[in-house]
Amino acid sequence: MNVKIQSVHFDADSKLIEYVNRKLEKLKNFSDRIIQVNVFLKLDNVVHNIKDKIAEIRVHVPRHNFFVKSTSKSFEESFDNAFDSMVTQIKRNKEKQAA
Repeated sequence: MNVKIQSVHFDADSKLIEYVNRKLEKLKNFSDRIIQVNVFLKLDNVVHNIKDKIAEIRVHVPRHNFFVKSTSKSFEESFDNAFDSMVTQIKRNKEKQAA
């Protein structure tokens, strides 16, 4: 499983990168066919307001690409929400293939 984490318009600190990597390791429990995972952490550019944090996750498995996006006030919360949605998508796909 190849993991790429990109932070757009800011530099992610090592704690955030470590947090994301630790969570992504759990994806292996749901599918052993994951080829690549791309994570994009972005700041929503709203002028003169508290910027929302956006987390996008793209997972590549053979014959399928999964994509989720979540926005909240912290990167951890955004990533957790997106991660939960990703797990649901992967499980649903696995059930379809088993049926």
